[in-house]
Amino acid sequence: MKSLQGLLITFEGGEGTGKSTQSKLLYDYLKSKTTDVILTREPGGCTESENIRNLLVKGNINKWDPITESLLHNAARREHVKNIIKPALLKNKIIICDRYIDSTMAYQGIGQGVNSNFLNILSKEITENIVPNITFIFDIDPDISLKRAKKRDKNTNNRYENFDISFHRNIRNYFKSLINTNKRYILIDASNSIEEIHLKILKPINDLIK
Repeated sequence: MKSLQGLLITFEGGEGTGKSTQSKLLYDYLKSKTTDVILTREPGGCTESENIRNLLVKGNINKWDPITESLLHNAARREHVKNIIKPALLKNKIIICDRYIDSTMAYQGIGQGVNSNFLNILSKEITENIVPNITFIFDIDPDISLKRAKKRDKNTNNRYENFDISFHRNIRNYFKSLINTNKRYILIDASNSIEEIHLKILKPINDLIK
């Protein structure tokens, strides 16, 4: 089988940390240099996965059993990997993804208490061991980021923003703990300006592309 030659860049962090803004800025930057770049997101990224996303992000916080919720996220991811991520990597494209495997470990594993071994085994099967080349962890006090998120999403219903503050603090601590586990993780101070963050992201990206 043809080997995967492209690059997978992921953005991770809590609600309202600025991931979506920065992923779009990076996409625009790379798009000016190459046409072989894709901007996508999870849950979502393709028609099948976007349908599952609607089930996950809308409604009350107790809508799903945590294991059921984990399975739904992985179902969406499987379709995303099969239809978007893997084909793009096989064509040597650069993929920028707003959330990926680390979000499931954070939200369902740490936040909702689903067994991490179960999630790891499931993830390897679902993704076919496709791991990001680089992951930016956006870090900021949840009290600040949740206010940002609610202001941004005032006309939408994102159930994850309605989980209690301890849920979001646990997620933040987990994301920060990843920095010392693998060189692919880069910590981003999400309290900085949009331009400062963008410039910090560009340096390792340009090094990676070279």
